Amino acid sequence: MGLKELLKGKLTKKELGLLKTSFDITGDVAVIEIPEGLRAKENEIARAIVKTHPHVKTVLRKSGDRFGKYRLRKFKMILGRKTETEVKEHGCVFRLDVRKAYFSPRESTERQRIADEVKRGETVLVMFSGVGPYAIAIAKKQPYAEKVYAVEINPDAHKYAVENARINKVSGKVVPLCGDVKRVCARFYKRCDRVIMPLPKEGYKFLPVAIKCLKRGGIVHFYYIGLKNNLFENALNIVKMECEKLGRRLRIKRQRKVLPYGPSAFKICIEFEVR
Repeated sequence: MGLKELLKGKLTKKELGLLKTSFDITGDVAVIEIPEGLRAKENEIARAIVKTHPHVKTVLRKSGDRFGKYRLRKFKMILGRKTETEVKEHGCVFRLDVRKAYFSPRESTERQRIADEVKRGETVLVMFSGVGPYAIAIAKKQPYAEKVYAVEINPDAHKYAVENARINKVSGKVVPLCGDVKRVCARFYKRCDRVIMPLPKEGYKFLPVAIKCLKRGGIVHFYYIGLKNNLFENALNIVKMECEKLGRRLRIKRQRKVLPYGPSAFKICIEFEVR
């Protein structure tokens, strides 16, 4: 039985029309959006979610957009007591607290897609690496990668990345580093075969750093927010401009739509090789 069916009789027809039935589940924590007109019924909605997803122990309501350099969000706890959880995906386990670290369960397929592209012997740099999902997925999928460096500015997310590397038995391969990308990554100039930039809104500001980190022929996975009617053009222009500024030639390998990001907007990925 779906969420709306469970709530018939508890919500009016108008309230059911306002109800958002899609939401994220991270481990045993559900994160939902409830419009202002439904706030009085949030307890009933939370209980219905637990009925449809019995493994869910905590239900949180979003209380605003992501903010600050750590990309965190404020929540109201409707049901449950704890916000630390474990996520299992494709043979990996990620421990995190959804209030302290950013994590997107919707990017599970994308993480595997990138991990599949990494070749034996590569040195990989993951910027804005959070609790380590990209880095760990890569190390598990390609155990013969040279090293996977994971740079994250949020100290809480960094601690979880260290713990997750240990849990997944890839501590010898994944190297979590805490600090600002522009400062930490200077040590990797001309050392990396591949750079992954999963931050779609502000990541473009760090493109010069990513390009400088590449060996000749290295690859960048650059994420950006594209509008439906002009999906890739802005991102391509930014990439070309930054390469020109640094005197580098580039070859676009692939451009992909990754996930919906809102009305008429998508998270996209531009994969390009720098020569």
